Amino acid sequence: MLSMDTARTIVGIIGNVTALVLFSSPLPTIVKIWKKKSVEQYSAAPYLATFLNCGIWVLYATPSVHPNSFFLMTINGAGMAIDTVFLLVFLFFSDKNKRFKVGLIVLAEVVFMAALAIMVHTLAHTWKLRSTIVGSIVLVCCIVMYASPLAIMKLVITTKSVEYMPFSISLCFFMNGTKWYGSCIRIGPISVVRNILQIQQNCRREAGGYGSGLHPEWLIQQ
Repeated sequence: MLSMDTARTIVGIIGNVTALVLFSSPLPTIVKIWKKKSVEQYSAAPYLATFLNCGIWVLYATPSVHPNSFFLMTINGAGMAIDTVFLLVFLFFSDKNKRFKVGLIVLAEVVFMAALAIMVHTLAHTWKLRSTIVGSIVLVCCIVMYASPLAIMKLVITTKSVEYMPFSISLCFFMNGTKWYGSCIRIGPISVVRNILQIQQNCRREAGGYGSGLHPEWLIQQ
């Protein structure tokens, strides 16, 4: 019989795999942008929000802030690296105005993460206090990330098409949130709240996907 620690480790590994699928889910969109040499009407909001979210989670998972958070550190580090590539492609194929705005936001996010890391290690003298401070901030970042695809919702409703809000991203968000909810015991209450919010946001997005034929009745039947 597996011990509790072994079972939690296995669940953590599986959770990391599902999260990696989540972070990779925009790849088809990035490939389209690359082939068309234009970002068209795609929004950078999901990439910007994910970049900040992963960065804050990496800070949260450092030993000096929240010890024994290896899985959080590895998967969010990988997510940040993947999203950096996506942002570079998005910036490269954006027009001048959009490139400036997105680049400015990225710079602001990097400055914010650096400032937070310095302040929390300077002003908070115990890892429990650091964990509480960074954990509270990361919850806000999670809400922003999970809601970020809604930035394109006006276009979806107007055109009655989800072309610029791919269903694969919403589906991966939903599956990842459900999976991590099952493993939240090993990484504390911060993850419980994070994944409840994630599941709720994705149910709302899928229910609003007019162009894909998804309606509240479909979600209830599932």
